[in-house]
Amino acid sequence: MSAKVAVIYYSSTGNVHQLAKAVAEGAEKAGAEVRLRRVPELAPEAAIDANPAWREHVEATKDVEVATLDDLEWANAYALGSPTRFGNIAAQLKQFIDTAGGLWQRGVMADKPATGFTSAFNAHGGNESTTLALYNTFHHWGSIIVAPGYTDPVVYGAGGNPYGTAHAGSEPVSEGTLVAARYQGERLATIAARLLAGTR
Repeated sequence: MSAKVAVIYYSSTGNVHQLAKAVAEGAEKAGAEVRLRRVPELAPEAAIDANPAWREHVEATKDVEVATLDDLEWANAYALGSPTRFGNIAAQLKQFIDTAGGLWQRGVMADKPATGFTSAFNAHGGNESTTLALYNTFHHWGSIIVAPGYTDPVVYGAGGNPYGTAHAGSEPVSEGTLVAARYQGERLATIAARLLAGTR
């Protein structure tokens, strides 16, 4: 049985969007059915217009479907991504997560594999703390955290972050980081399929 993976993310200028697409590609490579979804933008138009890269990304991703709670119910594995905001996840993704209380009470996300990815402007700008903050949600959901760890050499090509693939800097996401993100998606989908099949 193949996995159904929901890749749900927030991205302001496009880096997390690139990671999300790579995670989705990796999950598809492992045979998963994938829903790639962005959460709604909450920032005022004036703030978006003040940053040309932000406005450009908003316009470029209009056709990406917006995440709904149905995506969480449909999936049997989750990959959530966010830029770092003061060492924490962005308000846009947090707001979406905060609407999932009813599903949480029903145990919808329990026992499902989940992983996270992120991006920051600086190399030490909060990528690890943001991923770990995201994993707090997975703990509360009762999900099974599937971090990349050091399970494949490609992790080192993205800076060696064992918690989840992370981009750092103002430059475009490197190919090495995208390879690591694809691996993370493939790993998530593979483990989800094993759990569905009842095998190790």
